[in-house]
Amino acid sequence: MTRHAKVLSGQMQALSATLFPPAARKTLRSFSSGEVARFLGVSDGYLRQLSLDGLGPAPAVTGGGRRSYTPAQIGELRVYLAGARPKEALGFLPHRRTGDKLQVIAVANFKGGSAKTTTSLYLAQFLALQGYRVLAIDLDPQASLSAMFGYQPEFDIGEGETLYGAIRYDEARRPMREVVLPTYFAGVSLVPGNLELMEFEHHTPRAMAERSLRGGDLFFRRVGGAIAEVADEFDVVVIDCPPQLGYLTMGALNAATAMLVTIHPQMVDVASMNQFLLMTSDVMTVIEEAGGRLDYDFIRYVVTRHDPNDVPETQIVALLRNLFGDDVLGATVWKSTAVANAGLTKQSLYELERGSVGRAAFERGLESVNGVNREILGLMEKVWRR
Repeated sequence: MTRHAKVLSGQMQALSATLFPPAARKTLRSFSSGEVARFLGVSDGYLRQLSLDGLGPAPAVTGGGRRSYTPAQIGELRVYLAGARPKEALGFLPHRRTGDKLQVIAVANFKGGSAKTTTSLYLAQFLALQGYRVLAIDLDPQASLSAMFGYQPEFDIGEGETLYGAIRYDEARRPMREVVLPTYFAGVSLVPGNLELMEFEHHTPRAMAERSLRGGDLFFRRVGGAIAEVADEFDVVVIDCPPQLGYLTMGALNAATAMLVTIHPQMVDVASMNQFLLMTSDVMTVIEEAGGRLDYDFIRYVVTRHDPNDVPETQIVALLRNLFGDDVLGATVWKSTAVANAGLTKQSLYELERGSVGRAAFERGLESVNGVNREILGLMEKVWRR
């Protein structure tokens, strides 16, 4: 098995170098003026006039007159518009204001295939495109989120460079800022994951037995404590939880201000979610009895990989809405060949050029993802009283 793992890792590294030459690092494409206009909430014609008047960053212009902006230029546009239209500044630079608490959103479920990582990825990228400063934390030892952001866990992430480095119990513990990495996706920073995260699961029982842990030293407060070290630098933290209710997940749930539970509308997945909810309730009770505080602004169920033309799936979604009401997001993430094909090259629909997959599939997939993320953003803004 060791030999097979090394062979596969080598092949994955070679594939990464092939897909993203010459430095095997991902970069983010430029965006058309139409896309940028939608991000900013202005008209395409308005951006065109700004360009003609020489105001704001100068976009690249093709021979056919098509304009495009780099991610960095989108940020410059936000700053320019906030200054030029001060009454709308909050819409262009929607960072947290004084009194706005950091939003920490845990994406959880211990059923494999429920699209936790995909949900975390698209939410983090969507919020960044809206102008928020986002920290994505990969708490899954399998580290799929890290891979999607261009980091190959076994090659690019060294010892102590995961969140474990900032929450471990010994003298090797590091400041949180040292494990936060930049990503190619403007507005998103990453705390990556790899198999090292399992060390926290192994060492926590020993630490609890060998010493009297109190206050911030308690295992379920360590994730929140690490996040607090960098809270002033971000508006939102998105945590991709591991697929089990271990010590890392308990730490994430204690640190979170909101939770998203992903659910694939199949009976076996619903049955698994039922077990997850029962176990999570027990875990929360234990944490609260030990002095933890679980005070969520919202908990929502996110229906993922949904085929709206599948009658049994439609019935299950209806059942969930009947049972949980508004706690189930109104929008669902549709099962999409476009999303699946993008994932094959470790990309999201936000990164793909529109012509790289079928136009109709692209539009349907992107709209369903955006619908879910817009609802989540609305919940966040409600907490901030915007």
